[in-house]
Amino acid sequence: MTSIRATTAVFAALVLITTSTGTAAASTDPHREAVQRQLTAAVASGAAGVQIRVTRDGRQFTARAGVAKLGSPQSVPLNGRFRVGSITKTFATTVTLQLVGEGRIGLDDPVSRHLPGLLPDGDRITVRNLLQHTSGLHNYTDDIPRDPKEFLPRRFDHHTALGTVRKAAAKPLLFPVGTKSSYSNTNFLVVQLLIEKVTGRSWRAEAHRRILGPLRLTDTEVPGDNPFILGPHARGYLVVEGKPVDVSALNPSMAGAAGEIISTTADLDRFHLALLEGRLLAPAQQAELTRTTAVSPGYGLGYFKMTSSCGITLWGHTGGIPGYLSVMLSSANGSHRLESSLTTGTALDQQVLTKVVDSAVCG
Repeated sequence: MTSIRATTAVFAALVLITTSTGTAAASTDPHREAVQRQLTAAVASGAAGVQIRVTRDGRQFTARAGVAKLGSPQSVPLNGRFRVGSITKTFATTVTLQLVGEGRIGLDDPVSRHLPGLLPDGDRITVRNLLQHTSGLHNYTDDIPRDPKEFLPRRFDHHTALGTVRKAAAKPLLFPVGTKSSYSNTNFLVVQLLIEKVTGRSWRAEAHRRILGPLRLTDTEVPGDNPFILGPHARGYLVVEGKPVDVSALNPSMAGAAGEIISTTADLDRFHLALLEGRLLAPAQQAELTRTTAVSPGYGLGYFKMTSSCGITLWGHTGGIPGYLSVMLSSANGSHRLESSLTTGTALDQQVLTKVVDSAVCG
């Protein structure tokens, strides 16, 4: 539910080698070979497995390395589902910006206009502050045990967005509203509550009605309390007392609209391309998506930018939730895109995903 930089935390609060599709000729593609080398390196560094979908200038391929389950020869499924973590925030932002375009929410509305009494500073914190992480709200995932041994017995606990927000909001703001930027998963649980209050339906229902259904993202789900990943998937692990423990099953209500979605690289690619092409948002809201500020120079609204080693600016999001790290990035025109899932294993090189991204984009 956080960025790549926090991947070694328990919540990442929040990484037998095979190639994928294509002919023998494809294996001599230098770009594909560069990507494969980085996937191989990710597994060598301790990842259980990794899969990736790469699009560059109209050509697309998939690749993988590692295994779907430690101790088994089964390869990571190329159509495998995985927990996308904080990429969920881009879905939640899209729903929110659609509501803005419909005149049902204003980006500069104070939260108290829609959710009176929820936040002590709700008269000053706006919807934009939430989506851009400039609210100053305490990040609730900082309170989740960092020791895997402590986390394991709690991973099936049920959580509500309302209860989690109330606990986080009881703590002082990290800074005066709008003066700084600090990544806080609490922001998107408030966004979840806003969506539900304004529409009268669950955030899950709105995501299906507005995004998953229209785009036919049949391998994507907002799981709620369902602890299992349905369909083919690779398993992710936490190391407890020196041994990897399978944490693929957990109650994703701990993440909600901040990080609960399950998807595939194919579905994420379809979603991201639709977003980039303006098929999900009206022009005014599309412009807001990537609008950064001096306070938040690298993060728009539920959407951030980074620069690859070869100078290409990429937009999208990364994600982390126990067992899984994910990436969804693209150039602004969609010509360079990648979606990847890495299942954590016995160890993790913190730079491994950055290297995978660079190989996919730069070749």
